[in-house]
Amino acid sequence: MAKITGLGGVFYVVKDPAATRAWYEDVLGIGGEYGPQLNWSEEQGKQPYSLISHFADDTYIKPGQGSFMINLRVDDLDTFVAQLKDKGVEVLDSVDEGYGKFAWLLDPDGVKIELWQQVDAPD
Repeated sequence: MAKITGLGGVFYVVKDPAATRAWYEDVLGIGGEYGPQLNWSEEQGKQPYSLISHFADDTYIKPGQGSFMINLRVDDLDTFVAQLKDKGVEVLDSVDEGYGKFAWLLDPDGVKIELWQQVDAPD
């Protein structure tokens, strides 16, 4: 059975994503390619992390009704999505970006949930 393995990140809208990311790096000492990134202990040969990511508008978060999105790590996205569909849950979309697999759904309150399976980068 596939399962959630942790928090992948929190995504929310800010006026100036670059300035906010710079603040996180300058003030809190956390930066990263896609925003402040918190690295954790190794998991299954991968370096897992949680991410705080900032966007100039809510395009990425839509059709969620909040100003944030919750990203949850999963160990096997394809199986987890199949389990959701078996329960009658509508999966909005899914994609394999090469660096990770993603799928999206809405919770009962309209908050967008992003499921993310981290994959190893090609050598």
